This record gives sequence, C-alpha cells and structure tokens, in this order.
Amino acid sequence: MNFLNQFDNSKNIRFDSFKKTLEIFKERKFQIIVETGTARGKVKFFIFKKYNWKDGMSTPMFGEYLLNNSGKLYTCDISNNNIENAKKFTKKYSKYINYVVDDSINFLNNFNDKIDLLYLDSLDGHDQINASKHQLEEIKAANRNLNENSLVLLDDKGTKTNLSLDYLIKINYKILYETEYQILLSQST
Repeated sequence: MNFLNQFDNSKNIRFDSFKKTLEIFKERKFQIIVETGTARGKVKFFIFKKYNWKDGMSTPMFGEYLLNNSGKLYTCDISNNNIENAKKFTKKYSKYINYVVDDSINFLNNFNDKIDLLYLDSLDGHDQINASKHQLEEIKAANRNLNENSLVLLDDKGTKTNLSLDYLIKINYKILYETEYQILLSQST
C-alpha cells in the first residue's frame, strides 16, 4: 500500500484511518466503495488547483487505491460544484469513479448494489444536531446494502457521529479502529 504514501501529509489528519480502512478493505477482497460528501479540492488564485488536505482527501485516496487494485467508487455530493471540483482532482481515476449529484439520503435509498465500504462525510459538522441526524438517516438508508463484513467509516467523530455510532452499536457493529477524527466499524472483526 506504499502508493498511498503520497497522501501522508501532516495536514491530512485522517490519513492513518483511511490507510487502515483500505488495508482491511483489501484483506476482505472488497470492490465497492460508497462515499457521501466528495473531496472538493481547493482553487488558489483562480488558476492553480491543489489538494485541500483538510478535506481528508477521501476521493483521491480511494481512487488511487482502485487504480492499484480495481473496484468501483460511488461519490455523492449535493453540490454540483463540489462534484465538478472532485472530477478535476481525480481525472486519472475517473474510470473507477461514478460521480453523483444528489442528496445523500435519496442516493442511498435508491442505490441497488452491495456496499463493501460506506464512508459517511456529508454535511459539515458545524451544526451538530442536523449533521448527526443526517448521518443517522444515511446509515439507515444504506443498511440494506451492507452485510456482516462491510465496513462503515464515520467522519467527524464527536460532531456528526453522535447518533449514528449508537445506532450501529445497537445493531451489532463493533469499532475496529478509531482516531480523534474518524471511527471504523464492522459487524465482523
């Protein structure tokens, strides 16, 4: 998994949890990643585009993984602008990525494939109450597409995860890995 080291930047505070998640993803021979909330990148001086390390870099990291291993990523964001930015930063992985502009709950309610890894990162955690409710509704919508080996990675621990973590534990998910920012869960260990 050395190919991920290009994302090991001191500003990428979620690197360790993404790397651990993808290591388990590979061990389980998984193929399908679904993420809500796409990595938006950053535009500087109207011309130059560069990574926004504080965004967590999920979309390019998942794309790099798939480029080296195969599989499919579905990245959903309610903002067309965010999806268009993500496309610019993930061109070399685009054949592995389906970009979806939609409300994440609607998208997950209508998603008809299995989900091996579900990464929930839509809505900013500034409004903890609404962000927590939204993440809970996302996991409820996606639950029918998950199985006992599926991985669920929750972002913004302590803000958006307030309701979804309790819900997942009640339906027999266990914490596999946890950092200050993210929580990785599965029903199987």
